[in-house]
Amino acid sequence: MKSKTFLTTNLMQRIIIITIIVTGYHVVLMLLSGLSPYDQLLTNNLFANENQSKHSLTFNRKDENNMNLTIKSTAFKEGGHIPDKYTCDGMDISPPLSWSDIPEGTQSLALISDDPDAPMGTWVHWVIYDIPAEIESLPESVPAEETLQDNTKQGKNDFGRIGYGGPCPPGGTHRYFFKLYALDTKLNLKPGLTKAKLLKAMDGHILGEGKLMGKYKRG
Repeated sequence: MKSKTFLTTNLMQRIIIITIIVTGYHVVLMLLSGLSPYDQLLTNNLFANENQSKHSLTFNRKDENNMNLTIKSTAFKEGGHIPDKYTCDGMDISPPLSWSDIPEGTQSLALISDDPDAPMGTWVHWVIYDIPAEIESLPESVPAEETLQDNTKQGKNDFGRIGYGGPCPPGGTHRYFFKLYALDTKLNLKPGLTKAKLLKAMDGHILGEGKLMGKYKRG
């Protein structure tokens, strides 16, 4: 009986020692990366759902030969510098956008803006959907409202807010994509969707898509 108790105690002691070593190793890595364990935990929680969705979602388009949409802005050219006005260093308002070449049968439009160069993974800046098919542009400074006057819905960005959140890179030059989707249906979903939930809802309904990319580096 004593032998069994000794073996059980010895095994538990080894498990505790291994756990302490592994935990200490991760703490050291976090400290070396410049993040406290608390900051690391918050960061992991923030990106967990986004990263899981990116890896688990199979994105099916309505037609693999779907049309390319043309999307542009009077504020900056493709690959050009996004003015401070539309970033966290300025007024932090959305830039004017317009589009063309909408395919026949389009029932609604959706737009996602994100930054794939963020340190911990793609950062979502804007989620907007149920844009009426007849709409050909979004004005500058779209209000941060869940539902706009034409029944367009806005989702939640990675700042945790409804509507647009401008570029605010921690360092270096980042790319910011404005991706427009033409859909064969009206989603008729509630406002406040995340990018992942919108992508899931659009799956199999995309008739065409286009994108505009701008760059920003903080002074």
